[in-house]
Amino acid sequence: MNSKWKMLLLTSFALLLMLIKHRSRIKNHLEKIDLCWENEKELRLSDWFNPKKRPDVKTTTDWFAPIIWEGTYNRQVLEKYYKRLNITIGLAVFATGKFVDQYLEKFLQSANKHFMIGYNVIFYILMDDFSKLPPIELGPLRTFKLCTVLKQHVWKDFNYIYMKNLDTYIIEHIQHEVDFLFSMTVNQIFKNDFGVETLGESVAQLHAWWYFRHAEDFPYERRPKSAAFIPFGEGDFYYQSAVFGGTPREVLAFIKEYQKGVTSDNRNGLKSIYEHYLNKYLFINKPTKLLSPEYNWDPNFRTPPQIKHVKIAWHSKSI
Repeated sequence: MNSKWKMLLLTSFALLLMLIKHRSRIKNHLEKIDLCWENEKELRLSDWFNPKKRPDVKTTTDWFAPIIWEGTYNRQVLEKYYKRLNITIGLAVFATGKFVDQYLEKFLQSANKHFMIGYNVIFYILMDDFSKLPPIELGPLRTFKLCTVLKQHVWKDFNYIYMKNLDTYIIEHIQHEVDFLFSMTVNQIFKNDFGVETLGESVAQLHAWWYFRHAEDFPYERRPKSAAFIPFGEGDFYYQSAVFGGTPREVLAFIKEYQKGVTSDNRNGLKSIYEHYLNKYLFINKPTKLLSPEYNWDPNFRTPPQIKHVKIAWHSKSI
């Protein structure tokens, strides 16, 4: 009898150990599921954006997209969300001719200091002459890739050449390397942190020159036969072409439409500017996030009280 009880007790003890071990595995699995759910959970706008903090400016569009001003966003909430996702952000810049000597080194130095600090960043530098590349010293989590600019004699417009090359590089590798991508002109200097509050599916920059003007004054393309045409009485904002971003897929979608527009206008004997095509695209395909003029201010202008912290100083030279 004693031996039977001993056997029963040993069996019960073994089963108990198995249950405890199994329970521990289930607990760990549930914790992993919970962590994955936290990572994938959609971040609500109200979690990090408070438009009431800036009653002096327009903070929301008619299609309910946020306009990012200093004071409207909670970067701690955004940091907590994006750090879990371990994202990588790309910044593409086109530098050729005299603009390499004038701006590239300052652009890269300031971007290294202020662009997406604490995140994985890849700088894509599109150049036609790598011998002019200035010395580059980057901080942790940051790297750069040189991309050759292949010119075509048919096209002399720098913006078209840049976009055609960027299109190629996005398809070849950029779309597989980054979660978000910004395209910027080189004639800019970062002045303050340009952080994750700017990330979105489609991100447009409000133009400092035209933000405080009436809509009827916006310099849209007004020729009806142009692919960039926006009629009088229509249009939302005037967007700055020096900064445009979003997911690689969305940036690529714009480039495709831009190329189609230029080709169509060329067939019809018309020529418009890059910024007009960008404004037409964003008029039809509303951006999901807008950056206030604080993110791209022309230092030649008097700074109004609405501009609290200039993120980028834009030097208004033709690119």
